[in-house]
Amino acid sequence: MNHNTPLSPRPLRHVTEVHRRVMSAAQLRSHGIAAAELTEQCRPGGPWQQLLPHVVLLHTGPPTDEERLHAALLYAARESAPGVPSQPRPDEPHRPVYAEAVITGMAALALHGFSSAPPLASLERIDVLVPRLRRLRTTGYVRILRTPSLPNPRQISGLPVAPVPRALADAVAELADAGAVRRLLTEAVRAGHCEPAAVVRELNQAKLLSRPHVVDAVDSLLAEGRAIAEDRLYRMVREYGLPDPVWNVDLRLPGGPHLGGLDAYWPDQAVAVELDTRAPRQDEDALWSEYARKREHLERLGITVVHITPRKLRESMEQQAAIVRTALMASGDREPAAYVVVLPR
Repeated sequence: MNHNTPLSPRPLRHVTEVHRRVMSAAQLRSHGIAAAELTEQCRPGGPWQQLLPHVVLLHTGPPTDEERLHAALLYAARESAPGVPSQPRPDEPHRPVYAEAVITGMAALALHGFSSAPPLASLERIDVLVPRLRRLRTTGYVRILRTPSLPNPRQISGLPVAPVPRALADAVAELADAGAVRRLLTEAVRAGHCEPAAVVRELNQAKLLSRPHVVDAVDSLLAEGRAIAEDRLYRMVREYGLPDPVWNVDLRLPGGPHLGGLDAYWPDQAVAVELDTRAPRQDEDALWSEYARKREHLERLGITVVHITPRKLRESMEQQAAIVRTALMASGDREPAAYVVVLPR
């Protein structure tokens, strides 16, 4: 390049997309910007600034929230080819792909729209997940979190973002405030971001269930999740015209043992609904065995048990109502069930 070559080539002066206002040194080289020229542009008082190692902000002044996020991903992303850290999508030629880098933690929760997460502008650190064997260091405002396997990210505003359960686990790992943990977990369920079981599974995998303040928050989360699932079950019966069951009952054989609790029971048809609100912890297999034993025992007595998860109620309520209706209609074709005593739970 000679002295008549402009320092900022036309492709860089005439773009406004955030992912072009933040570029890696390798991308700039592909635009004809040599190392010496890049150093000159990033000098104190120059038109550009180095935001992170090998990541440049192509304007003066503080970066926007979007620019900080894109810069964090540019820093953490694996180079897909020598000198090219991110390749554009075929269907979106101007939008890059950030290979092996996923935003997680509080930044991810803010992107998912959590009101209980701090706004992006107030976050001093952005957490980014990368594969465990990547050789990459935490630097500046970017904290690198290594993981044996990256979660399948959601695309939010063109950014790869960890699913809510994983983002929660990574955020909670850094929190000692029991109230803050409880608010985040509660919002995840109340706002319909995910089911309690998915959250507890991630917390368990992250080995966070040994922390008392996390365990307390999980207990509140499970109670909240069950209350929401029960409300949806009531709504399903009402909105889809099912006959009224007896709610929250225990069954016993006359003068015999306790058969177990049920969320809804139609005595005339001997049809029961049981909500599966198990939380996957250390005793998950034992708990599932208990569910299975109870179901098998009831079905041997001629009682049809419909097993419904909170997720199915949330995502396919009409289908679940059809399953219950079919079981009720089929009761006339079965042998009469054994007589059982129905007690309030």
